Amino acid sequence: MNQLVLGDFTLTWLRGGMTQLDGGAMFGVVPKPLWSKRYPHNELNQIPLRTDPILVQAHGKNLLIESGLGNDRLTDKQKRNYGVTEESQIHQDLAALGLTTADVDIVMMTHMHYDHANGLVSRREGELVSTFANAVIYVQEIEWDEIRHPNIRSRNTYWEENWRPVEGQVQPYKERQEVLPGIEMFHTGGHSNGHAVIRMESGGEVLLHLADLLATHAHKNPLWVMAYDDYPMTSIFAKEKWIPEGVKANAWFTFYHDAIYRAIKWNEQGEIIDKIEIK
Repeated sequence: MNQLVLGDFTLTWLRGGMTQLDGGAMFGVVPKPLWSKRYPHNELNQIPLRTDPILVQAHGKNLLIESGLGNDRLTDKQKRNYGVTEESQIHQDLAALGLTTADVDIVMMTHMHYDHANGLVSRREGELVSTFANAVIYVQEIEWDEIRHPNIRSRNTYWEENWRPVEGQVQPYKERQEVLPGIEMFHTGGHSNGHAVIRMESGGEVLLHLADLLATHAHKNPLWVMAYDDYPMTSIFAKEKWIPEGVKANAWFTFYHDAIYRAIKWNEQGEIIDKIEIK
């Protein structure tokens, strides 16, 4: 398991599953001759995308960023359509760290699309129950409202079965939420109307988790946004704000979906100056 120490915080990537989605959809209006130079694809034009939650151990608490694909949450048709090649192994990875899902205190959800939220819920004796039964789940309030009242477009990714079993654990917030000292969530919109990002700071070190605004390292260009983004111009404006701020602060940029890197640092010329590769 890859780890990153940020001051007094320790981050560990857990195996949450793997999908393969259409490269054209993931890079929107960017022509394939451009994006294909920066990210791998197969003969079906699909690109590999991890769905790996990040365990953050800070202030004596266990926090998760996102929840993974889960297990036994998708039909065979859905697995085929989403190119799923691997489901969650979070239980095994937590066990290797001497933990269980009951030890997770907080889950930070940047948004509630199925590939981020499926792991919140588990199938047990034929019923859907909360995976992290003792955790507070932070969700931006617009996002929380939309998953419960999806529109004609969003209902394909906002599923009732991903919120109903955990609704008593959810703590919505407005524009900003201090989760713990040095760990904050900020509403950005863009990818979804309630999309949020996470900023951490400890020991003078900074980390930004921009979630699906920066799905992979190849999405660094502010104009390279997904066709999946509901509000692409909002995504562009948010990237124009957060990425330069992070570069100036010498911040780590962490990834949930990237199949090559866990985290990267860029300089002002856009060059990679530090990296953690998936192992």
